[in-house]
Amino acid sequence: MSKRGAKLTAWHGLQNCRVPVAVTCLVGILVLSILFFCNNEKSPDSSFGYPMKKWNAFESVQFHPTIELRNGTDVIWQIPSSPKAILFVAHGCNGRAVNFWDRSPSCPTCVGLPEERLLVLHALARKFAVITISSAGRCWTFGKEKLIVKDIIQWWTQTHNHESLPLVALGASSGGYFVSALATSLRFSSITLMIAEGMFDQMGITENYPPTLFVHMPKDSYRQQKISEFTGVLKNKGIDVAEVECMEFPLSRSFLADRIPGVDETVSAKLFELFQAKGFVDGSGYMKQDGRATQWKEALRQSKNLLLDKSLIQHVQEELNLAFAYHEMTSLQSEQIFKWFESHLN
Repeated sequence: MSKRGAKLTAWHGLQNCRVPVAVTCLVGILVLSILFFCNNEKSPDSSFGYPMKKWNAFESVQFHPTIELRNGTDVIWQIPSSPKAILFVAHGCNGRAVNFWDRSPSCPTCVGLPEERLLVLHALARKFAVITISSAGRCWTFGKEKLIVKDIIQWWTQTHNHESLPLVALGASSGGYFVSALATSLRFSSITLMIAEGMFDQMGITENYPPTLFVHMPKDSYRQQKISEFTGVLKNKGIDVAEVECMEFPLSRSFLADRIPGVDETVSAKLFELFQAKGFVDGSGYMKQDGRATQWKEALRQSKNLLLDKSLIQHVQEELNLAFAYHEMTSLQSEQIFKWFESHLN
């Protein structure tokens, strides 16, 4: 029933009530109004159609990665019991393989950025073995490095006797371009390109190219336009294509504590209050600018009653970028991503 219809029904019911019953009818109207408001209020949870995962949502899954230096680069992986597929993840510019895993005795240099670690936890929980590799430079390149990564993945699957498992890939930003190119020489069951339109105007595409999911942020209108263009190119080749749009959402007092290990409720609330006081967010909690363009770190340095572990600066930065939804790694759409992978396993 619409809001207007609900009000009319309640009003006609109230007119038929006698005085002793009027209070009961009025209470009923108030309850209906509250329920209607709660069901329609915009929030991070409702925006994506399922609850926003907290950083500790996967208590049954533990990180215990293996680290190795192979062909001059870091290779980090973890294999769950009875894996059903293998996921290769390619980071964006300035990223590293260590960003996807929490710091632990088995990985003392790991960083565990909030979105990267949650992507890996989603994968492990769904029985995907995960392998991450660091690019040689700041961003991925598409010549010799493509051959090196192909060799590493093939070596890894053979070493662990997983040649029969389906192989999928996810790349973000520079990693998305890299995965789109790697898919022309390495057989993937499907791929996900995150905040990247791929390199489809620079390489030959055949009908054997893997099903492709674009996960992107429509605020980046240029990239959205290119994705629309390349979606048509892939469909014309008979390739299965889909897209998931990632929208902005408001911050809250508890948001950073919910998403980042090491940020407690008090620090999270004080950071939100600082963002409000400095005008970094609007009256509804939405970021006014991308986190990278917001002077929040300077405001933090000037604050005398707010202490944030310096090792978590990058973590907070990532979540502010994510909330603005222009260009950032995201785990919020993991359900759609892994359903895509699972629907194309072969």
